[in-house]
Amino acid sequence: MYSYEDRIRAVELYIKLGKRVRPTIRQLGYPTKNSLKGWYNEYQFKLDLSAGYAGREPKFSQAQKAAAIEHYLTHDRCIAATMRALGYPGRGTLTKWVREAFPETRKAVVGSVGQRRYPESLKRAGVMELCTRQESAQAVADKLGVCRPTLYNWKNQLLGREAPASMKHTNQSPQAREREELERQVEILRLEVRQLRLEQDLLNKANELLKKGLGVDLQLLSNREKTLLIDALKEHYDLPELLGQLGLARSSYF
Repeated sequence: MYSYEDRIRAVELYIKLGKRVRPTIRQLGYPTKNSLKGWYNEYQFKLDLSAGYAGREPKFSQAQKAAAIEHYLTHDRCIAATMRALGYPGRGTLTKWVREAFPETRKAVVGSVGQRRYPESLKRAGVMELCTRQESAQAVADKLGVCRPTLYNWKNQLLGREAPASMKHTNQSPQAREREELERQVEILRLEVRQLRLEQDLLNKANELLKKGLGVDLQLLSNREKTLLIDALKEHYDLPELLGQLGLARSSYF
């Protein structure tokens, strides 16, 4: 919002500079091209400008803005989940609100801000529920308090991208259900073994490449050191799996 004095000063300078937009804006530091031309057209028509300047009413209230940011923070910091749950605003608007509220995240907002770490037990439970669900994947994600893409990322990390995200069965006999339960337990054991193998391989590589002891806390390594470990093991493990285990953001790795 600009005062009458600001607007008339801009129009007078615009006329003085031969109606050149860029030099006028550059000298004053304001306004936008369209605002300047609008003020000039009004001045031409009335030979003056209105004393008051009524700005356009904001599309969303402060209460709506606060509700959106609160939902975003409490639901896995997921832009898409907030838009879907509230029905507003657009991705660009919500990203702007988040950046205004948390300036430190300016370079990180895409679908979410930062990289939240989850316990492996929650990931395994989430993948199990996803693959054996009788409801939608979104319902499973809501139950766990995470974003739907996060749930599928866990599945890709633990089972691989080729594994189906749903293994529903209907009208099963008791023998079939018992077999399915055994297969599920075997799969859980397989995931736990893979997890232990990944942790051991990371520790061995840290010892081999970085000369760190086998008891080193991998989370305390620098980003450069974590990147070296990932490069050494990415032929044997998926990149998202390695990034998650080391707590390294994808952008930091690349």
